[in-house]
Amino acid sequence: MLQDAESRLKALFVSGLDGDADAYRGFLQALTRHLRGFLRRRIPQYRDDVEDLVQEILLAVHNARHTYRPDEPLTAWLHAIARYKLMDFFRSRARRESLNDPLDDHADLLADTDDEPAQARHDIGKLLDHLPDKQRLPIVHMKLEGLSVTETARITGLSESAVKVGVHRGLKALAARIRGLR
Repeated sequence: MLQDAESRLKALFVSGLDGDADAYRGFLQALTRHLRGFLRRRIPQYRDDVEDLVQEILLAVHNARHTYRPDEPLTAWLHAIARYKLMDFFRSRARRESLNDPLDDHADLLADTDDEPAQARHDIGKLLDHLPDKQRLPIVHMKLEGLSVTETARITGLSESAVKVGVHRGLKALAARIRGLR
């Protein structure tokens, strides 16, 4: 049966190479059926990609038809082309899939909580402890709690201009401390 398929395909292909368009069309149709079966057995998990891969292999066969030597078995030549295209498919698929890391593979990802905000509050608190009250309190009330200048002045007992100056100087001192200048 395999020998029969080899003979039939080879006869159609060689006639097609000699200019018989009907023979070449018959070859491509027969090859398409063989390739679908070949690919469905090898990549059952990618059933949706079989047709695209069949078309790529047919195109590669057509583009490489001048390299075929009639004294060699046609199916071995076709199999080599199909195998290379299949490897290309697996490589591109692996690249694409490596970019998509499904969440269910990392259930522990959702188990851990992000303590970064708590850590940031702790770090800011430690930095603010180094400031005098005239700078620390305006920053806490205005920048962290979101109060206005007037509200901050009322709570701290400072004038509105003293609140603004305290925020400005305090932020400048914090920036210097973070940079390691003080």
